[in-house]
Amino acid sequence: MTLDFLLLIIAFRYLQTHLQTKTLYPEKKDLFFKGLLLSIALLAISVVFSSLETVAQWLALLLNFGLVYAAYTRREFLPLKPFVYAVFPLLVVHFAALLVKTVSESFYDDWNELFETAGVFAWIWLIAQILITRKQRINTEKEKIVAIQKEVAFKNSQRLKDELEIQVAERTAELTAQKEELIVTLNELKATQSQLIQSEKMASLGELTAGIAHEIQNPLNFVTNFAELNKELLEELSIELDKDEIDEAKVIVKDILANSAKIHHHGKRADAIVKGMLQHSRTSTGTKEMTDINELADEFLRLSYHGLRAKDKSFNATMETELDQSIGKLELVSQDIGRVILNLLNNAFYAVNQRKMEVDALNLKFESQEIKYIPTVWLTTKKTSKGAEIIIRDNGTGMPEELRDKVFQPFFTTKPTGQGTGLGLSLSFDIIKAHGGKLSVLSQSKPWPEESYTEFTIELPQ
Repeated sequence: MTLDFLLLIIAFRYLQTHLQTKTLYPEKKDLFFKGLLLSIALLAISVVFSSLETVAQWLALLLNFGLVYAAYTRREFLPLKPFVYAVFPLLVVHFAALLVKTVSESFYDDWNELFETAGVFAWIWLIAQILITRKQRINTEKEKIVAIQKEVAFKNSQRLKDELEIQVAERTAELTAQKEELIVTLNELKATQSQLIQSEKMASLGELTAGIAHEIQNPLNFVTNFAELNKELLEELSIELDKDEIDEAKVIVKDILANSAKIHHHGKRADAIVKGMLQHSRTSTGTKEMTDINELADEFLRLSYHGLRAKDKSFNATMETELDQSIGKLELVSQDIGRVILNLLNNAFYAVNQRKMEVDALNLKFESQEIKYIPTVWLTTKKTSKGAEIIIRDNGTGMPEELRDKVFQPFFTTKPTGQGTGLGLSLSFDIIKAHGGKLSVLSQSKPWPEESYTEFTIELPQ
C-alpha cells in the first residue's frame, strides 16, 4: 500500500502548486511544506519499520481524507474541488482495502484481486480527472490571458480615446481661434477692398473730371460768346427802336432769338455733361434703364482723352470711331457700363502714350532716323444676334502672352507702383458679368517697329 504515501505526497504537491501559495497564500506555504515532509517521513517509516507499516498507512489515509475535506469545505480551496472528485474514489478503495485487511487478513487475501482492480480503475479515474482538470486550467488561463489582453487593449483604446479627445479639443480651440482671426482678417480685407474700390473710383472720377472740365469749356464758351453777341444786338435794337426802324428791329430780334436758341442748346449740353459726372460719381443703384450705347461710348471716349490731355499737355492721339447706329438702346446700368468703358479707354490711351515715349526715346538715340508713330485708339460698336459689342483697340505697347490670363485678376496691374490699384479690369469684368455679358481681350506685344496692340471686346446681351 505504498501508493497511499505516494498519493499523499502528490496531493500535497498538487494543492501547493494549484493554490499558488507563494503568491496568493504565503501564510500556508510552511504548512504545505511540513505536510509534504510528513508524507515523505511516513513513507520512510513504512519501508524501514515493517511493523509500523499499517499505522503509517492509516495516518497517510487520514491525512488524505483531511486534505480532501479541507479542499471541499474551505472557501480559499474552492478552485480545488476537481481534485476532491478525482481522488475521493481512490481514497474510498484504499480505505475499504485497509479496513478489511486490518479486520480479517484472510478475507482480504481472498478479495485482493477485487481491491486491486478497483484501485486500478480509481487510479485511472484520478489520472483522467487530473488530465481533464489540467486541460481546463490551461484553457481557463488562456481565457484569462485573452481577457487580460482585451482589458489592456480596452484601457489602451480608452487612453488613446481620451488623448484624441484632448487633441480634438485643443485642435478645435485652435481652429476656433484661427476662425476668429480669419473673420477679423476678412473684415479688414473687405474694408481695405472697399477703400481700394473707392480709390479706383476716385482715380477714375479725377480723370473724368479733367475731361469734363475740357468738354464743358466748349459749350460754356459758346454760351458766353452768344450772350455777349445778344447784348450787342439788344443795344442795336434799342437804337433802332428809337429811330422807329421796325424792319431793322425785326431782323435784330430774329438774330437774338437764333442766338438764344444756340445758348439754350449749349446750356443743355453743359447740363448733360454735369449730370453725367454726377451720375458717375454716385454709388450705382443697380437699376437698369434704356441707354444709347453709341452716345455713352462716344461721350466717355472724349472725356477719357481730354482727361489724359489735362494731365499731360504734350500728349496727343488719334481717335477713330465706327458706331453702328442700328444698335439702338439697351437695358443696362449706365453708371456701371460707363465706368467700364472709361476704364478701358484710360488704359488704351495710357498704352499708346507709353508706346509714344518708347518711340521718342528711339528718336533721341538715332538722331538721323525719323521714326514715325501715330498713337491711335479705335472705338467700334456692332449690333450682334445676341445684343451688341463694344470694341476698344489701341496700337500701344500690348501685353505679353503670360500676362493676358492675369489681367482680370484683382490687384494685378502692369502699371508702375502708385499708378494703378489693379482693380480696374477686375471690377470691369465683374460688372459685365453681372449684366450677363462677357469681357475678353486680344493682345500682342512686339518690339518696335513690329505691330503691338490690345483689343478689349465687351459683349452685352439684349
